[in-house]
Amino acid sequence: MSEIKTVGVCGAGVMGAQLAAPFAGGGLKVYLFDLEQGLAEKGLAGALAAKPAAFYHRRFAKSVIPSNYDQHLERFGECDWVIEAIAERLDWKRDLYQKIAPHLEEGALLSSNTSGLSAHELGQALPAELRRRFLVTHFFNPPRYMRLVELVPLAETADEALARATELVGRTLGKGIVHAKDTPNFIANRIGVYGMMLALKLTNEMRLTVEQVDAITGPVMGRPKSATFRTADVVGLDTLAFVTETAHEKCTDDESRDIFRIPPVLAGLLESKRLGSKSGAGFFKKEGKEILALDFQSMDYRPLTKPRMDGIAVARRHTDLGKRLAALVYNPDRAGELAWELVIGTLSYAARRLGEVSDSIVDIDHAISWGFGWQKGPFETWDAIGVNKSVARMEREGKAVPKVVRDLLASGQDSFYCRNGQPTRQVFDLASKQMQPVPAAPGTIRLDDCKATGGEILRNWSASLVDLGDGVGCVEFHSALQPEFNPVDGGILDILAGSLVEATRALRKPSRVMPGSWGETCSASDDAKSTYVT
Repeated sequence: MSEIKTVGVCGAGVMGAQLAAPFAGGGLKVYLFDLEQGLAEKGLAGALAAKPAAFYHRRFAKSVIPSNYDQHLERFGECDWVIEAIAERLDWKRDLYQKIAPHLEEGALLSSNTSGLSAHELGQALPAELRRRFLVTHFFNPPRYMRLVELVPLAETADEALARATELVGRTLGKGIVHAKDTPNFIANRIGVYGMMLALKLTNEMRLTVEQVDAITGPVMGRPKSATFRTADVVGLDTLAFVTETAHEKCTDDESRDIFRIPPVLAGLLESKRLGSKSGAGFFKKEGKEILALDFQSMDYRPLTKPRMDGIAVARRHTDLGKRLAALVYNPDRAGELAWELVIGTLSYAARRLGEVSDSIVDIDHAISWGFGWQKGPFETWDAIGVNKSVARMEREGKAVPKVVRDLLASGQDSFYCRNGQPTRQVFDLASKQMQPVPAAPGTIRLDDCKATGGEILRNWSASLVDLGDGVGCVEFHSALQPEFNPVDGGILDILAGSLVEATRALRKPSRVMPGSWGETCSASDDAKSTYVT
């Protein structure tokens, strides 16, 4: 595969300019295009001023060259990859492709950074030869910090083109890649926004406050602190509405299509130009130093109240996320009722989309984990609350059990993921209806697999020393008290000190056999291989 050294980014708005930053940080030359030179320069300045910072370091901005379509079309001929990141208008995107296509070098990739427009519809405007090098690359915003990138090829997209994009995005930029089918909103937005709209619906029906719902749907459920309504405000209610309306308009065969109708409370906020953080008001509003919350009935704001709910308190007694989730969803109070309806509704929707948006349970889990910040994806969450226990409750309540769940139980398995005594983690496969090894991207090492095969050398409640093979060790942080932050504490320091001791022993006693490849790689005649890295 030919190396990608120069990238062109079309559109110097917030997304385009911030998309240019990680490419520059990855050592690539970047042309940042817009209609006018001033707009391109403004976009670069905006990326430099962004908080949190868009660039790894300000010096990388020197690799981004502001450009415009009138004066610099020839620069497209230097690009190995051109990424279009303009507004979500199919006609505008197609017009831009017509303008730049004649200037692209043979072999150059072309992709669209769209959150849900059809790859097929975008590619129809392209010459047949260029369609072989076209795909959708959906980076999540902000692209420096969000791990997820959804890749959506055309039927005509060449394997080599997809492999080149995968190599650069996965290895150079270090992103998590999922391969999505060409369906409206792809994987993450289709399922994630369903969950947000379901939460909005349940908030209204159960007469809960936005503070209560955010307290339930935040870290206690293994989700970001911004939870549901603060996330909506940060994303922008107009953006949320656009993705929602796309699903309602285009997913005509979706059995849950009605959930994507814009509800009155969201319509009212949009009508009054309360678009979230960017407009100063949405589900929350800041007045001076005080944060106010929206009242769904009056559509006015009131002071925040501290949610006090038994289900949250019970769940917080558990440091293990799986036990915390189970404690929450099966608690009989209103917090548990909301959590149950929201979790089982979203999990069931994800299960029904399997085969439509993706054939892979792993890709769906990764898309939601990396794109929406869940610590456990939908199927991992289902395992955590217990498939058998949840299905029994669903049947008692008259809820439909998705086919893939029935297939799983019929196969004799009671969880989507397991080991079954295997050295690698197993996952339920949709096609074979059997457990298969979880696929791993080339060049990756899974610590759980290393530990499952006897590679854990040292462990305490904060950290572990794990043998990765080839004489290399890894210190893994896994604080039992604060797993989200893993603060450096006595336990971590003990493991670091112990790791140095173990490495020294390996050097001094090369014949000593340790778990994994320790004994195999420690050789007195090969000092380079005997060094155990911590």
